[in-house]
Amino acid sequence: MAAWQLTYDCDLSCVHCCTLSAPGRKMPGELSRAEAVDVADRRVSAQVPYVMLCGGEPTRVPHFLDTAERLGWGGAWLKIETNGQSFSEELATRLSKLPIRSIQISLDGATEESYRKMRPAASLEKAVGACLLARVHGMPLEITFAPTTLNIHEAEDVVDLALALGAFRFNTGKLMAVGRARLLWENLRPSEPQYASFRSMLDARRTELEGRLDLCYEPFSMEEDLALRASEPPGTLFILPDGRVALSGGLSHAVADLRKQSVSEAWAAYQKAWSHARVREDVERIEREGAFMAPPVRTHSWAPLADDFPTGSTAGKETA
Repeated sequence: MAAWQLTYDCDLSCVHCCTLSAPGRKMPGELSRAEAVDVADRRVSAQVPYVMLCGGEPTRVPHFLDTAERLGWGGAWLKIETNGQSFSEELATRLSKLPIRSIQISLDGATEESYRKMRPAASLEKAVGACLLARVHGMPLEITFAPTTLNIHEAEDVVDLALALGAFRFNTGKLMAVGRARLLWENLRPSEPQYASFRSMLDARRTELEGRLDLCYEPFSMEEDLALRASEPPGTLFILPDGRVALSGGLSHAVADLRKQSVSEAWAAYQKAWSHARVREDVERIEREGAFMAPPVRTHSWAPLADDFPTGSTAGKETA
């Protein structure tokens, strides 16, 4: 699959944002409409079966629907990650005509007070309205919850809200020490007793809600996730807004460039990178010292992994 960040531009500046997204804050060199459509067409030609469109806020990109429709019409299942603040009837109608695997909306609070502490200037009412709109149009709904000191006390209420809204999955886990959350780490990080209570609640509710709502929270931390990825690398190309390919949101290495390489070349570089010594060293250090000791992963700071990962080639005909 591909997890494709279309932009770092967003209508919000959430305190826990992993990309430091904000209004007007784009990554330098973000793909143009023509380039994004070209990448979408090449992903279809390469028979990539599943693409997640995310950001920033992907629906703010002028060519968001062009990109989504090229992928969907080409047969790719789509997951759309959105904060739901501008999820309109028109947008829902057009997306519902595509093969949507899910609409994923973040509900980081069960009350307006907690939600707005996490997402200043945002509206929980609008986010809930987006959830209802997705369901009215027959699209599967996922809810995401990022726990912090500001909202972890409402976690179980958000589980109940997800159930009431007809979601099929609730995604959560420990707060990741990247982006804006990293900058505000000491103010946002829940205590270990809070995490223990949170995890105990999730364990109990998962058993209770089996078959009704999938509580997805394993791996629970970024350290656990990276360790699993290193031992069993996922088949997920992480595409940055400027077309480069990274390993994951928790590592700062760029390993390919879809402006200059084919999908098959990028895939080969991605596979090779997981066994690279620098990647192994970073994962081991994160496992040993904790996620906060990871190389700084901040907006615009992605760096080439090594000289043996060239960024230039021809982007010819794609093959699966």
